[in-house]
Amino acid sequence: MMIYLRLFRSIPLLLFLSFAAKVQAKKAILSGELRQPPKDLLSGFKRGVCYSGFRRGQHPDTGSGSVNPTDDQILEDLGLIKGQGGFGLIRLYDSQPVSESVLRLIQSHHPDLRVLLGSWLGAEMLNPNCPWQTNFLTPAAIAVNRKHNQQEIQSLIRLAKQYGKIVVAVSVGNETQVDWNDHMVPETALIQYVRQVKKVVHQPVTVADNYNWWANHGGNLAKELDFISVHTYPLWENKGIEEGLGFTIANLQAVRKALPGSRIVITEAGWASCSNEFGSRAGEAQQRLYYDEVLAWAERVNITTFFFEAFDEPWKGDSSNALGAEKHWGLWTVDRQPKAVLKR
Repeated sequence: MMIYLRLFRSIPLLLFLSFAAKVQAKKAILSGELRQPPKDLLSGFKRGVCYSGFRRGQHPDTGSGSVNPTDDQILEDLGLIKGQGGFGLIRLYDSQPVSESVLRLIQSHHPDLRVLLGSWLGAEMLNPNCPWQTNFLTPAAIAVNRKHNQQEIQSLIRLAKQYGKIVVAVSVGNETQVDWNDHMVPETALIQYVRQVKKVVHQPVTVADNYNWWANHGGNLAKELDFISVHTYPLWENKGIEEGLGFTIANLQAVRKALPGSRIVITEAGWASCSNEFGSRAGEAQQRLYYDEVLAWAERVNITTFFFEAFDEPWKGDSSNALGAEKHWGLWTVDRQPKAVLKR
């Protein structure tokens, strides 16, 4: 009870702190700098949610096999996403068996749900900014990754065709260009994957990456795409909730200035509900406020926005750190209990 009392009492303060950000945001809205025509919404949806169904004790294959959710568990998740969350659009990050199960179960149980389907690409180059990568990314490992990446692209194509009424767009790779990751793919190779996919699927094709990369380096890749998918995380860049909306808008303005002709979708925007990295800047009240402000703004400017993410995922990050930020971005807890953002 005391937790919810503290949460309730904190909301008026957070609303007050966000006032300056709202003033800044209003200027951007009124200027029309980021406003898109309604046709630029992804399949007509204003909001979506990123989904990965791995529960406590489950995880994708990180080298020693995977422990996957069951059909019943996925169906429970889809029911919550559609019913309690009110989402009609979800983002999947790969074209592996779990994603195929999600598509199959949507087709049989929730045929009105729609999906942005992804393909997860492994490293095809050594990243000098990723110190741990030198321990495993040998030339032989890169060759294996290229083979696996081609298989993933083929799986993406197959699923996009098989579930053509459900899959409304496809994404080639996720954050393969930013210089902090351990799965970089050369831009020339990524463009070839994009062209390969575009030749054979009818859905729009995109690539998902951080706003800063798009703003500073995205020109060549953007020309190949039907729309660009942008990630923005004020919390990761040491911003408090009072700066959240304004910082997000500034991120998108930088992308628009660099790529004025590109159709934009936000494929990741979120706020952690707790974290020992972020301290008091993280919380359920802050998550709720950021969600409300960003989606209200995005609806006005016709930018489809995927909130990251549906459910907390304990498998992510340091297994010894239960309060690590990577584990706590969900709108629901790992036990499928709604957080404050969903309690209206």
